[in-house]
Amino acid sequence: MIFAIVIFLLTIGTVAFHFWSPWYLTELASNWSGMDDALTITFVITGVVFVLINLFLAYAVFKYRHKEGSRADYEPENKKLELWLTGLTSIGVVALLAPGLVVWADFVDVPEDAMVVEAVGQQWTWTFRYPGDDGILGAADPTFMTIDNPFGLNPDDPYGQDDIVVEDNEGHLPTGGPVKMLLRSKDVLHDFYVPQIRAKMDLVPGIETYFWFEPTRVGEFEILCAELCGTGHYTMRGLLVVQEKADFDLWLSEQPTFGELSAEAVAELSTELSTE
Repeated sequence: MIFAIVIFLLTIGTVAFHFWSPWYLTELASNWSGMDDALTITFVITGVVFVLINLFLAYAVFKYRHKEGSRADYEPENKKLELWLTGLTSIGVVALLAPGLVVWADFVDVPEDAMVVEAVGQQWTWTFRYPGDDGILGAADPTFMTIDNPFGLNPDDPYGQDDIVVEDNEGHLPTGGPVKMLLRSKDVLHDFYVPQIRAKMDLVPGIETYFWFEPTRVGEFEILCAELCGTGHYTMRGLLVVQEKADFDLWLSEQPTFGELSAEAVAELSTELSTE
């Protein structure tokens, strides 16, 4: 009897905590409301099943509690019950998978007019690269990485000379259009994650991954690494600044290009050699 009451109270308390809990999704700042909808559907389905199973358990514990002189009936098979359970389970699984598959179909279908931005992860920081006036990111390869060329851009690729490089933890994006985030890692597995965006993706060494989203509101949002990447994993944080298009263009115009940084590096080297 007491156990049945405890199960009942825990069920009611769990449901109440879900609705009154101060911890839930951050305010959405992208087009991926479908992910929130899919999560809500999952909560509803699993929540209903959780409540029904636990209330049935409490009822069964109370109804069939020990009584002097009573014996349980042994029924090894019940085809009717098995058919009902199999059918309801199948419907539940389909209802859980279908919303996610619908969102995934959009997730992998990048709009053709998406702006391309590259985020590079390494222990334990983020850097960013934007295409220049030609609108094309230059080729990059780890074999080209040096202190003066941390992005590993091919110095012989003409498309890379006007690439805009941002060597700090702060990336900027404009509102008003889709963005395709290209992702590269210099060392280990990382994951580019901004909670307000919802969409995220792993950075795999040796592979260029990507995801896309459309910023929908201006603001500053924390970039997290959502993959354990070493002892400094907790410090791998950055800032994503979403601005109006005019403000973004002004900020972008103030950032150096790969060609400019390469020229500066050559000039510094020449100065050092001449003074020796």
